[in-house]
Order: sequence, then structure tokens, then C-alpha cells
Amino acid sequence: MSETVVSATAPANDPTFENVWDELVWRGLVHVSTDQEALRALLAGDPITYYCGFDPTAPSLHLGNLVQLLVLRRLQLAGHKPLGLVGGSTGLIGDPRPSAERTLNTKETVAEWIGKLRVQVERFLSFDGDNAARIVNNLDWTAPLSAIDFLRDIGKHYRVGTMLKKDAVAARLTSDAGISYTEFSYQILQGFDYLELYRQYDCVLQTGGSDQWGNLTSGTDLIHRVEGRAVHAIGTPLITNSDGTKFGKSEGNAIWLDAEMCSPYVFYQFWLNTDDADVIERLKIFTFLTRSEIEEYERLVEVEPFRRAAQKRLAVEVTTLVHGTDATAAVIAASEALFGQGDLTALDPHVLRSALRELPHAEVALDTSVVQALVDTGLVSSLSEGRRAVAQGGVTLDGERVTDEGAFVTGALPGGVSVLRRGKKTLAGVFVGR
Repeated sequence: MSETVVSATAPANDPTFENVWDELVWRGLVHVSTDQEALRALLAGDPITYYCGFDPTAPSLHLGNLVQLLVLRRLQLAGHKPLGLVGGSTGLIGDPRPSAERTLNTKETVAEWIGKLRVQVERFLSFDGDNAARIVNNLDWTAPLSAIDFLRDIGKHYRVGTMLKKDAVAARLTSDAGISYTEFSYQILQGFDYLELYRQYDCVLQTGGSDQWGNLTSGTDLIHRVEGRAVHAIGTPLITNSDGTKFGKSEGNAIWLDAEMCSPYVFYQFWLNTDDADVIERLKIFTFLTRSEIEEYERLVEVEPFRRAAQKRLAVEVTTLVHGTDATAAVIAASEALFGQGDLTALDPHVLRSALRELPHAEVALDTSVVQALVDTGLVSSLSEGRRAVAQGGVTLDGERVTDEGAFVTGALPGGVSVLRRGKKTLAGVFVGR
């Protein structure tokens, strides 16, 4: 693939798999599930309705949620009918974290975040055709219930001993923080969601992360008790890097799907920096490339790892899925221009500023000298070192070599910025005040 062309594949399942279940297994998306043979037969038959829930614990979904969004899409492409659930009620409670209680957000905040999450979920699904997607909000069926009705109609089907054995609950019971009745009850609410979706839409499959398995089976067990019907659940693996660190975290911060919380440039670079040991797994889970295409990239990782062809394709595919073709083209252009392979003056101002904030950078006044800017951005440690660097011809400003140590930064690039380079590869961004 050319460095300057965005060529992401349109989302489509691999036609070499006759059953979407087999493709999910090959892509490593099934960590735990209910009866596998029954699921395989179910997904090979007539269209079913299935769902995944997303709680508004933040104003954006993140890469862990992206796994579920793409599972929803893969199943829809196979002809099945998706329900994307946004947790207007469960978001007010919060599922138990392993370490401590969640901070409860206000109803107004949860409602605002629900709107944001709904837009993100909708972007991954099709709302046309016989298997059109539907977005549902669990507040619609929990809000009208009184506490007495909830305890009588739903709570009576749960056994405390079973609830205590759920991994998330058990972990908290042995922690210093303990667990409140509020979070302890979360699994009942999620089970009730599945029951309600079964009753309203004949929903017979729920997907989620394997760390949610206790909550997933809360629903399958409830439906079996109340309706006498066997329904299903799939738990996807938690994605970790080859060194065991949790995937989707960067110095404690999630990689968000919202462009305002994580710029497309940062998002693209995240995937581009994937380790060789992780990149093939990432291609399987986060792209719609076929098995034969991925196997070819696996070969390239082995024989030509220095070309990082798999990482480049991964970055293009996932950035395009999340942010679109235009944004992906813009970040590729910025990456190339910053390293001398494109025109800095032709870049999108927002993308360029986002890119420069990922480099060493400084805010300076308009009349700042290049030498001072070298110091301010950390490219040199002193003014005298900066003057020597200029004198030796090793400094460029916005792609032009600096020959006068008295030259000033101009902020002439789109967005009022300049790019300083010392040597061939050491870059810094300069944000010039007006």
C-alpha cells in the first residue's frame, strides 16, 4: 500500500467462512460462551436478534468497547439483527470494579453521555434492510418500575449465594473497600435487561467482555428460570499486550473513540506503534481483512519486520473505521510531512496542531528567535548549543534550513504553528502567540 493513499477495506465478513461463528473463533473473539455447538447452529440458521450494552461511565466509548462494536457489526453482516443498548439505568449504578466503588454521576450527566454514546454506537451499525439495527435504552423499562415491583418480579429469582460467587463481587468482598448493595445489585439489572429484550424482541444472544461473564450469565439464568428458554452469551477476551499490560491504556488513559478526547492523529499513531508480537492479533480483532490477507501480513512481519507493513495497514484500517477516510488521509499526510515526505503548508490546521502536541513543543511569542525556541522545546539545552546547531547547518524551520542565528519563528504553517527540526529526526512543535 502506498504511504500516501488511504485504502481501507469496506466492512465485510470473510467469505471463506461459511458460518460467522467459525470466523469469530478464528479471530480469537470467543473467550467463553454458552453451548458452542448450539451457538454455531444458531448463527448458521435464520436471523436472530442479539444485543450488547454500553454504559455511560464516560462521555465516550474506548477501544475495549470497540471490540464489542465490531462484533455487533460482524454478526449484522452475517444477517442477524442487532440491538445496541445504552445504559440509561445501569449507567446510574455502575458495575462493580475490582478495586473500589464507582463515583455515581448525576442523572443529567448520565443523560448527556447517553446521547454521545448513542451516536458512536450508531456509526457502526446499519439501520436499513431486513436486519436493521435498533438502539434501546434500559431506562425505558426500569424507570416505570417501583422498588417493590422490581424485588417481587425480578429479585425473587436470584439467590444471594450465587450472586456472591460472581468474580467481580467476590473480588470486592475480599477487598478493603467492600461492596455496596447498589453495585451488588448491578447484575440483577443487567439480567433484567436481557429478559426484557427477550420478551420484546425475541433476543437470544448477548455479547460482552469476558470480565462481564457474571453479568452475562445473570441474564441467561434469569430467562431460563422465568421463561424456560435457553438463550446464549459470548464473552470476548480481554485484550492485553504481549507483555501482559492492559490493552487500550496509555499511561493510565484510555484511547477514546471521540476525536475531541483522542485526536485522529494520536489514534493512528497508537495503532502504528503496535508491537510485532501483537499486530496480527490486532488485525484479526479490529479489522475486516480476510484470513488470507492477514496471513500474508503475518509472513511479512516474519521476513520484513523493519517495513512495519502490518502496523501501517492496521493503523489505516482502524482509524478509517472510527474516524473516516478523510481524517485518516489527513493524519497520514501530517505524519509524512513532519518527516520530510510531504508539504507542511498543505496540512489540515487541526490535524497539524494535534500532531505537534505529541512532539516536544512550546508556546512562544511571535518575536521569539529560533535559537530560543530550540531551548524552549528542549531540542538543545542552552542558547550557545542552539547557536552552534544553526551554524553547523543542522536546524530547519518549517522545512527550510536556518542559516541566521538571529532568525525568528514565524508560525507560518496552518494553525499558527512552526516545526523545528534538529538533525534528521529530532522534531519539535512551536505554537506561536499572536
